[in-house]
Amino acid sequence: MTAAPIHLAGERLMLDPEGALWWPARKLLAVAALHLEKGSSFATRGALLPPYDSRATLDRLVPLVRRYGPARIVALGDSFHDRQGAARLGAAEAERIAALAASAELVWVLGNHDPAPPAGLPGQAVAEWREGPLAFRHEGGGTTPEICGHHHPKAWAPTRGKPVSRPCFVACPRRVMLPAFGAYTGGLDVRDPAIAGLFPRGARLFLKGKGRLYSFTFAQVREAAKEAGAAD
Repeated sequence: MTAAPIHLAGERLMLDPEGALWWPARKLLAVAALHLEKGSSFATRGALLPPYDSRATLDRLVPLVRRYGPARIVALGDSFHDRQGAARLGAAEAERIAALAASAELVWVLGNHDPAPPAGLPGQAVAEWREGPLAFRHEGGGTTPEICGHHHPKAWAPTRGKPVSRPCFVACPRRVMLPAFGAYTGGLDVRDPAIAGLFPRGARLFLKGKGRLYSFTFAQVREAAKEAGAAD
């Protein structure tokens, strides 16, 4: 795995190809949009999905925690797919979250899918988390340098063959938007006004690949989307 270094508010941050952000100076690991128990949420409405999304998501998160050894883990909202998601967690998944909280301070930033603290789980629930010069928020748009999630950004990547769409980080001098980390999460094209409007002066996009990230400009991914025939 090769993480990509960027700078925000004078701080050196690392973008991990798994979709997480690592702040070495503060030993802080941030992830966005885990959407735990999305499968069981859909099942309550009669839409059956394999009930393994929470396990699969934690299978990716736990090795990251082992690799970096963070003092603090910040989940940037929509950690659960709905208000009752924590209550539907299996015992094994709840134990894994408890183990994460035993190894590092666990911060749950509240999101629109999970606007209340996850009942029965360890960790601190906050509307936003401030550390040093940075704010960690669910949804971007604040006036201070920020790390955010919410929109599940994805973009088209130019390739030697047909362009492909990949989840991505979006970074500019004022904010970094993280891709969704959860197993059952879709994505919103970075050309959508909800994302592009937060980066009016452009941004650098870091698209996820196998073990590494691929960096492009907005102009490059717009051209790739045009070539792929993707609608605006």
